[in-house]
Amino acid sequence: MKYALTTVAAIIAFTPLTAFSGGDPEHVKFPVGYEESFTKYATANRANQTQVAKLYANEATISGYTQGESGASGSVVVMEIYSTKTDADGKPVAGDDGLFEIDALAAVAVMEKQDEWDASFPAENRTGDWGFAVYNPDGTVKDNDLNCVQCHTPLKGQDYLFTYQRLVDFVKNSQ
Repeated sequence: MKYALTTVAAIIAFTPLTAFSGGDPEHVKFPVGYEESFTKYATANRANQTQVAKLYANEATISGYTQGESGASGSVVVMEIYSTKTDADGKPVAGDDGLFEIDALAAVAVMEKQDEWDASFPAENRTGDWGFAVYNPDGTVKDNDLNCVQCHTPLKGQDYLFTYQRLVDFVKNSQ
């Protein structure tokens, strides 16, 4: 009995840390058809210097930034994450434009902003009003050991977006 209680206590203590550390697909859904209905606003080498990201935003996101505000409730930002072609040393191969050459789509990360999330989506699993989830290219939930909240939280002054300036510049230049 003592061991059973210890085991249950350990599971309860660690479940919140691992279950949604990389996002919460129960609340942040895969936006089917985003490739056609969202606006692609950037393609960039990721900060980890081993992947390429293609970034998309829905109309609520674009409209919010057009009005000089942050993303409005209902904003969704999608990041397609691509593995890259590598050289003999295993380093990514850069194209003439400086972007790494794409090998294959590896994952799709989704950020969604809502003013009022369901109470079952605790604030500690979000950054501000932004929630996260990571999916396989086919839209099924992807296991993710990274903690989206931890990395995005310091970006409060950028509406919690690593690509904030790219999005602002895109909106400004497309007006």
